[in-house]
Amino acid sequence: MPFGQLVLGSPGAGKSTYCDGMQQFTGAIGRQCSVINLDPANDHTNYPCALDIRSLVTLEEIMSDDRLGPNGGVLYALEELENNMEWLEDGLKEIGEGDYVLFDCPGQVELYTHHNSLRNIFFRLQKLGYRLVAVHLSDCFCLTQPSLFLSNTLLALRGMLQMDLPHINVLTKIDRLSSYDPLPFNLDFYTEVQDLSYLIPSLEAESPALRSDRFSRLNQAVAELVQKFGLVSFEVLAVENKKSMMHLLRVIDRAGGYVFGSAEGANDTIWQVAMRNEASLMDYQDLQDRWIDNKEEYDEIERKEEEEQDKLREAQAQAAQEAGLDGGMMMSQPGPDHGIRVARKKK
Repeated sequence: MPFGQLVLGSPGAGKSTYCDGMQQFTGAIGRQCSVINLDPANDHTNYPCALDIRSLVTLEEIMSDDRLGPNGGVLYALEELENNMEWLEDGLKEIGEGDYVLFDCPGQVELYTHHNSLRNIFFRLQKLGYRLVAVHLSDCFCLTQPSLFLSNTLLALRGMLQMDLPHINVLTKIDRLSSYDPLPFNLDFYTEVQDLSYLIPSLEAESPALRSDRFSRLNQAVAELVQKFGLVSFEVLAVENKKSMMHLLRVIDRAGGYVFGSAEGANDTIWQVAMRNEASLMDYQDLQDRWIDNKEEYDEIERKEEEEQDKLREAQAQAAQEAGLDGGMMMSQPGPDHGIRVARKKK
């Protein structure tokens, strides 16, 4: 049974960077992973692209032939893909049934709020046996302004209702948050989406236009709407941080059922067995402490841990060579924490 992630998010949220980092991370734990580009405007990907929608249709062609703008052109391209599903299905067969698949989607939010093509495409894949998780990315900069955070929360809620899939909301670039202005509340207030009515005074202070009675009632209604559904919460991610990637993949694997499937024939059996054990879930540090209050101290601790792991791997390789074994095989075996490293490719 094939598994995958549907990577959604507004432009600039870091979707392509996430796909690049997640592909490297899954490769480090021995999981064969392929990335499919579904953005007809993305003519340069950071990651090796197993299948590219631009081989079917390009945004430039649509805009030229049909006289559409960029947004309308992307919507039209997804409608083309929906009407030519055999192209995607044939491509997935060539990739291999056992591959874990990441679908890098366009940034137009209409595609996952009210337009049906993207939803229909992935419903079709579900009928073919794919187990998918929607991963909705948002730049953590939205936390710096109450209006942005409320809007982003509504967007996440609408996407959850529209896509009708297991859904994980993620605040990306969390390692940059400490460089922004201080937040009125601790980070867990935002990740757990606690009572949003507490944000209304900060929201009214943001702009004089938001202080009127009309906007005050609207803001209160939005806060109550999100609270009544009780669906929205956020994970955090620093894509270059190993522990952050490990934690998020664990959450996604549980949401999609990857860890509960048969481990037979899987490359990352150790990962699956560990994930079935509740006690193995990482006791993630207090988010406020890790990413805001004492970020530099945590970064230094993790840097020293990485150095120790590098020395351990070098010692293992040296010992293997001295024993006449294949040093390359020894180096590929993970250390106590799997020795996972995620690094961005330089453009």
